[in-house]
Amino acid sequence: MTPVTVLGLGPMGRALATALAAAGHPTTVWNRTPGKGNDLDATVAGTAAEAIEASPVVFVCVLNYEAVHAVLDPAALKGRTLVNLTGGSPAQAREMAAWADERGIAYLDGVILNGIVGGPDAALLYSGPRSLYEAHRDTLAALGENGVYLGEDPGRAAGFNVSLLDLFWTSMFGVVHAFRLGAAEGIGPAEFAGYAKEMAGLVPGLIDVVAAHLAEGRFPGDASTLDSAAAILDDVLGTVRANGLDDGVLRAGRAAVQDAIDAGHGSAGFSLLAAH
Repeated sequence: MTPVTVLGLGPMGRALATALAAAGHPTTVWNRTPGKGNDLDATVAGTAAEAIEASPVVFVCVLNYEAVHAVLDPAALKGRTLVNLTGGSPAQAREMAAWADERGIAYLDGVILNGIVGGPDAALLYSGPRSLYEAHRDTLAALGENGVYLGEDPGRAAGFNVSLLDLFWTSMFGVVHAFRLGAAEGIGPAEFAGYAKEMAGLVPGLIDVVAAHLAEGRFPGDASTLDSAAAILDDVLGTVRANGLDDGVLRAGRAAVQDAIDAGHGSAGFSLLAAH
């Protein structure tokens, strides 16, 4: 089994160390705040440099990329493999890969999609040199059996992650805004929730529709057109404004619809907006 090091013992770092140790990898851990790793089945290092030197493969999972640079010791890392599971942007991942390459450090970027590490429910994505991923595939399997390699571009895993987070957070803003609008119209949360779930249940099928239309390069308006979307959005926005609620997100969406209509696409389907 390959000796490994985990830098950072927040919730995800602890989960990484636990899964790696459970899989039989001799595990060394380090955290900026002393004492956090004493209850783990791992060797606790006194410094980050000591932890790095203990293993050929080093995992880092901290708050952000600024923290990544703060805890890494480039001299100790030289000749080792660094697997960065810290969330960030695709640009940050690519910059980190270049930083590592300049210092003789093999670099693999990754993301933990659903906050689960270890077992069949974990969902991890990796990007970077394929040879590096293949060389450490057995070690990475300890973190999740369903890990997926996405390609040589070190920013690709982060690209998937931020795109999915875009979907999640845009949806969550929609959820809380809808509850506020419902409340403004005298609709209680318990009364509203069931109908909201029914409406949200339409989204998975619509994701498939948008993906199919993008793949085909055609955006039929047989089910609903941008013209009809504009009329519906006007009703929603009118009610939002009448109740004194913020209309920023919906206003931006309505403007995008209008741009497409003005370009002559009013009879096209809503999925057209995903292509422009």
